[in-house]
Amino acid sequence: MNKNDLIMTLLKGRTLIVLALLVIFFSFAADQFFTSQSLLLVAKHVALYGILGIGMTYVLVTAGIDLSVGAIVGLAGMCAGSLIYNGFTIFGYTIYFSVPTIVLIAVLVGVIGGLVNGLIITRFAVAPFIATLGTMYIARGMANLTSAGATFPNLNGKEALGNTGFEIFGRDILGFPVAVIIMLVIAFIAATILRKTPFGWHILAIGGNERAAKLSGVRVDFDKILVYMFSGGCAAIVGVIATSQLVASHPMTGNTWEMNAIAAAVLGGTSLMGGIGTIWGTVIGAFIIGVITDGMVMCGVSEFWQMIIKGLVIILAVIIDQYQRDLQAKMALQARNENK
Repeated sequence: MNKNDLIMTLLKGRTLIVLALLVIFFSFAADQFFTSQSLLLVAKHVALYGILGIGMTYVLVTAGIDLSVGAIVGLAGMCAGSLIYNGFTIFGYTIYFSVPTIVLIAVLVGVIGGLVNGLIITRFAVAPFIATLGTMYIARGMANLTSAGATFPNLNGKEALGNTGFEIFGRDILGFPVAVIIMLVIAFIAATILRKTPFGWHILAIGGNERAAKLSGVRVDFDKILVYMFSGGCAAIVGVIATSQLVASHPMTGNTWEMNAIAAAVLGGTSLMGGIGTIWGTVIGAFIIGVITDGMVMCGVSEFWQMIIKGLVIILAVIIDQYQRDLQAKMALQARNENK
């Protein structure tokens, strides 16, 4: 194995290597890091970042970006909280929905948000960054309007109203967080679709070369809309889980979480240039973000320094990704020259 092959092997396995090093570091730096309670908390946070990152991976694979996911988390959570706390009033009558119906409505809100993003990007040719930046502000504003900026507390529901059980999504089953189970199910489905279905191949092709994909008969605009709807749906699921964990909803829930989603995807090997991405890599990336975030909290690192470190992690991940792409191109060129 020559030098370039060794470097490429290390680059491909960089996510697991970084995760292992971080776990070892925080095990020594924070005495309480390896306690069952701390690991459970990390796992719950990882699930939120992981589900957001899975939706973001699909978007990034198409060479797009979705800055609205954090705001959709807050909006979906507020919709769920409002339906439990106040019910839905129409023509003077108040209706209280069951928890499954409330969850379905909240997820539908996220899917509709993604649909709006997709339509703006495809029908009006607005750059994804600008389109989702605008909808981020709209969704956050709508979340605040739901309660005039207030919190919906004590979302346990009432037996008489038939809306109890919402807190199940924030609980554990046999010591295993329900949120992590949901993340793994979504990851398995998303990974299967991305690698083993025509739709997955199409969105990879769109990110690799959109014009070539269109000339090959791929419904580029339609597939992009579906991708943003999926991202919005994932964000809404995170909103439901986060609200369930707190048993309360606040309009600022999910603030800046889009950065965690992007970081998880990029750390997991998804390229910001499009065409390259793996779901399980994103899940590992989410573990890195979760370990860094909670590890720094346990070490008493200031919130301001946490923001700086996260920003540096994103920049470093992009630099490494670009280096890997350049090295792959160089090795491919060398291989062609040797075969001549």
